[in-house]
Amino acid sequence: PAFGPGSGRGPGGFGGGPGGAMMHGKAEKAKNFKGSLRRLLSYLKPHRMRLFFVFLLAVASTTFTISAPKISGQVMNKVKDSFMARMLLDQMTKLQKTMRSGMSAQAAAAAEPSPNAPMDPALGAALARFAAIPDLSSISDPATQAEALRDFMIFLEGLPPQAAALMPAGPSSPAFAGMKFTKEQIQDALRAVEETGGKVDYPGIGMILGFLLCFYLLSALFTFGSGWLMSTVAQRTVYDLRKAVDRKLGRLPLAYFDSHSHGEILSRVSNDIDSISGTLQQSVTQAITSVISLVGYVIMMLTISWGLTLIVLATMPLYIIATMALAKNSQKHFKAQQKELGAISGHIEEMYSGHAVVKAFGREKRALAEFDEINQKLSSASWKANFISGILHPAMNTISNLGYVLISVVGGMWMTRAWLNLGDITAFIQYSRQFTMPIIQTANIANIIQSTIACAERVFEVLDEAEEEEDSVGASMPAQAQGEVSINSLAFSYNPAEPLIRDLSLDVRKGHTIAIVGPTGAGKTTLVNLLMRFYEIQAGSISIDGADIRTMPRSGLRALFGMVLQDTWLFNGSIRENIAYGRTEASEEEIVQAAKAAHADHFIRTLPSGYDTLLFEDASNISQGQRQLLTIARAILANPRILILDEATSSVDTRTEFLIQKAMAALMQDRTSFVIAHRLSTIRDAELILVMDHGAIVEQGNHRELLEKKGFYAELYNAQFTGALVESA
Repeated sequence: PAFGPGSGRGPGGFGGGPGGAMMHGKAEKAKNFKGSLRRLLSYLKPHRMRLFFVFLLAVASTTFTISAPKISGQVMNKVKDSFMARMLLDQMTKLQKTMRSGMSAQAAAAAEPSPNAPMDPALGAALARFAAIPDLSSISDPATQAEALRDFMIFLEGLPPQAAALMPAGPSSPAFAGMKFTKEQIQDALRAVEETGGKVDYPGIGMILGFLLCFYLLSALFTFGSGWLMSTVAQRTVYDLRKAVDRKLGRLPLAYFDSHSHGEILSRVSNDIDSISGTLQQSVTQAITSVISLVGYVIMMLTISWGLTLIVLATMPLYIIATMALAKNSQKHFKAQQKELGAISGHIEEMYSGHAVVKAFGREKRALAEFDEINQKLSSASWKANFISGILHPAMNTISNLGYVLISVVGGMWMTRAWLNLGDITAFIQYSRQFTMPIIQTANIANIIQSTIACAERVFEVLDEAEEEEDSVGASMPAQAQGEVSINSLAFSYNPAEPLIRDLSLDVRKGHTIAIVGPTGAGKTTLVNLLMRFYEIQAGSISIDGADIRTMPRSGLRALFGMVLQDTWLFNGSIRENIAYGRTEASEEEIVQAAKAAHADHFIRTLPSGYDTLLFEDASNISQGQRQLLTIARAILANPRILILDEATSSVDTRTEFLIQKAMAALMQDRTSFVIAHRLSTIRDAELILVMDHGAIVEQGNHRELLEKKGFYAELYNAQFTGALVESA
């Protein structure tokens, strides 16, 4: 899970640079990382070509983005060179004019030598050299201008003190002061003059800016292309994975669903697969771009200055130390936060779902006190966790600013020595500021991939579950199903150490109603599950119309049965669609007749849209009894040869139950029925009542016969009607 609540894994969920860094907690680890990763990659094999283009587009996009700062630095260098050349030429031209006016008088004096003031030989040589330098203002060719400027600057470097003292503007003059240049500065200045001639190269700058714009557009286009292709790959891969899981769930035995909670199965099918989808769609391309960016930034910084690059790399241990220290200290608080968050959610759900009971027992104050206690713990843990994780932002900024200051100082010193250009410094600063972003992104992605493989492993566990046994070769249905059921020496147990059904034998004739009664855990529902092959028989046999059910295809066998359970199941759709679930081709008249037979027609017509009324996913917009009537109508419409009623009338009132029983009695003529009941008054008309206890039939007969035996059934029956009176007496 992400480090702290709200640190999403969607777009923008990864840290960007020191200022945008986000920490992640310890990733959930897979049991077999390599094997699960290899298996997940096998689902990507059909999309190899698309993934290849995703890689190429991601590389191209990142390369263009990495190149942009250095290209923009070239623009700045051109502007700086033209400005420096223009300023230098203007200053040198002005100085040259000043010196010419001063030295012209010296030249006139030299033409009329005086015995009292003879001409200094050094001064004469300086005047001769100065006279040989062309006038800078009269030169238009940049190369010639640079050559004349070089001669003039060399002349200034070797100018004797006598000449400076005789100039109208003496050594203290601003025009003359500061005219000492290093060799590197002279070379850089002459290069700028030679390349620009003191003029801004607008066509060249425009061309560079055009290239830069094209780079950004191409980068955006390639990013869009890689994202589009990766989305296609991710969705098709997840589609294949979901389809495989859906098919697998259809082939799993009932034992799997009995041994796994619905929430766990739904989490694997939905949440875990969604996590895989998000990782494939976002993290794959980001992993590619992060690695390429990291390598590219280092290469580009090295091309600018290896010395400054070492300064940037020297700050990396500080990032690692800060991240590890903060993560270690905040992890325990986030763990406590999640624990208290679950506790407060459970408390609120309990109190609101059972608010009537809370009020009835006067426990409101106690409930509020418990809430305040949990809420205080949650608030404390959340504050500590978020405060410590929030320190990462300024900590990373501080480290980044430290590197920025060092780079600026050292880079500025090197620029004054003409070892680096201004554009190179600005480009390097951009690279150094962005350098930490791919490192943090890569760490986050590694964390996410670890958790994603764990999610994939849970999905693969579903795909690896043992399936129902294949239908036997040559499996077929009886030519004409009559509904006669024969059970011979049946044995079954969920746990080999604790047998449930032992040596059970029974013959059920066509059209008979068989009631199965007994205490909880006697094996009543298990017997029904074995009849429909939800569980496989371990010993003995079950035959329908003389054919062993193991020789029948499961789909054909289950089509013989209609089932109405105590726990109703209705899907999100109209009432008409729910009734016709077992026979989608049924006509409107048949649907209405089934509803009338189940005594559901009246309440259906009182609803605003009648048979077109839409039911919610849990059918909460109708009562429990009405839901039960609809499931009975659904079973009636399916018109099965064998009907199974598992406490089917437990949620309806006594009068409706009596009417349903009459309708069932008329409907089930010449059809076999198995009725599981705890309310024994509902099975008095059954031809045969099986009394089960600990997996065995302890009594059998009709209602009257069993009461006359005064055995186990009589005790159950009398307990329901006389137990309360006996206790009160």
